[in-house]
Amino acid sequence: MVEELVTAGVTLASVGAVYAMAAARVVKQYERGVVFRLGRLRPDVRGPGFTMVVPFVDKLRKVNMQIVTMPVPAQEGITRDNVTVRVDAVVYFKVVDAADALVQVEDYRFAVSQMAQTSLRSIIGKSDLDDLLSNREKLNQGLELMIDSPSIGWGVQIDRVEIKDVSLPETMKRSMARQAEADRERRARIINADAELQASKKLAEAAAQMSEQPAALQLRLLQTVVAVAAEKNSTLVLPFPVELLRFLERAAPPAPTAPVAPVAPVAPQPVQEQLPPAAPHSDPEPEGSDSGQG
Repeated sequence: MVEELVTAGVTLASVGAVYAMAAARVVKQYERGVVFRLGRLRPDVRGPGFTMVVPFVDKLRKVNMQIVTMPVPAQEGITRDNVTVRVDAVVYFKVVDAADALVQVEDYRFAVSQMAQTSLRSIIGKSDLDDLLSNREKLNQGLELMIDSPSIGWGVQIDRVEIKDVSLPETMKRSMARQAEADRERRARIINADAELQASKKLAEAAAQMSEQPAALQLRLLQTVVAVAAEKNSTLVLPFPVELLRFLERAAPPAPTAPVAPVAPVAPQPVQEQLPPAAPHSDPEPEGSDSGQG
């Protein structure tokens, strides 16, 4: 009798241990356990820690509640201003309702990935190239709203969406480089012109000041000579401004002039009229000379 009781006790203990081992489950801190009893969803979601289920009746599914980082493959599309681009992004999301994530959608990761790709292509078609390059914050918010709207019923919450890279054709890159170079050259010319204008105003003020004090021009010239001579040059070209010469001209004393002797008046002389010389006169030949020859 005693042996039968001991044997029954050991058997019950063994069955209890096997049952406990089959029913025992451990849910981690970042997980939640969803129980299906004979295929029906149990309303209570098991929290982290040790939990028990009915063996061969209950089935425990664990759902990760951490934030998932999912890269979105590069999508090629045409922007609103007819530029072909390739854009890739990354989506950060997490499960907020473990039961809906298992019941409402077959594979919530695949569903979020496909929705992100579709929304990214839609954003490309609705945006300009300048918005994709410079106004990404607004596009990220619009993309997050497009993905988050259908995923609410899946028990998934979109935490953040970021556009990573925008690939442009080589021709467009060269055009943008030329545009940036032209814009920088325009700004450089404007800055140089502004500097010239300011310098001309200051030079005009300096010239007006020096015109009141002529000695200032000479001092400025001497300062220029000292600055050039400090470079140890073998040849020194020194310009002399006209104002300096005028200043030296005014500063020099006038030279004494010698007295001029009076000039005696010259008496007028009578003018004799000169007659042209007479032409030479030749005598006519005698008539007898011709007869003699005959």
